[in-house]
Amino acid sequence: MTRTLYDLCGRDERLRFSPYCWRVRMSLAHKGLETHFKPWRFLQKDELAFADYDKVPVLCDGDKVVTDSFEIMRYLDAAYPEAPLLGEGVSYQRALFFKHFVERSVTPSLFRIVALDLLAAIHPDDRAYFRETREARFGCTLEAFHQPEQGRQALQKTLAPVRELLRETPFLDGEVPSGVDYLLFGSMMWAYCVSEQALAPPDDDVAHWFERMLAQYDGLAARAFTVRDLPAG
Repeated sequence: MTRTLYDLCGRDERLRFSPYCWRVRMSLAHKGLETHFKPWRFLQKDELAFADYDKVPVLCDGDKVVTDSFEIMRYLDAAYPEAPLLGEGVSYQRALFFKHFVERSVTPSLFRIVALDLLAAIHPDDRAYFRETREARFGCTLEAFHQPEQGRQALQKTLAPVRELLRETPFLDGEVPSGVDYLLFGSMMWAYCVSEQALAPPDDDVAHWFERMLAQYDGLAARAFTVRDLPAG
């Protein structure tokens, strides 16, 4: 079966930074599913017309087309039930809550840290679109929104309950990572790929967790192309 994931890329096609695509990348690795990752940019919306969707990730699994990262994770659990990602019942409800926590609290703090780094990382042809849409969303310029120190302080406070949990267990889902880990890791990996800004102190439990996540699946994320791999200038 041919499996393809449409995956956001930056100014270098190897730079793949979408937090939502990273959720799915880790989920596919968790399930042991080989996948072709097709690069896609913000203005290539016509390429997704078949999915009736205008953003990534989009997963094509044979004839099945699935959009939205969380729905893709749910689909993978249904289609490939071994090694569950989200679980069912209470487990699913807790994962859904954590999804909202990441998207409403963690990701905005990260955006304040990396806003201008992200603008520089995306393809030049996409920058005007990115600036226009994000400034409309935030009600200010990207330059005004970009407040790395403020973002780091907010992130430290937001991740306090995560930090407490990680003092007791190596991963958010227990002894091995699973869906909840990938929800947070996707957002952290997004910032890690596009910026050299420190996201957490090196001795922080979240930083140690992130290093463990980078090493998963034979260093899948550790081997990812980032802005640190781009030519200087």
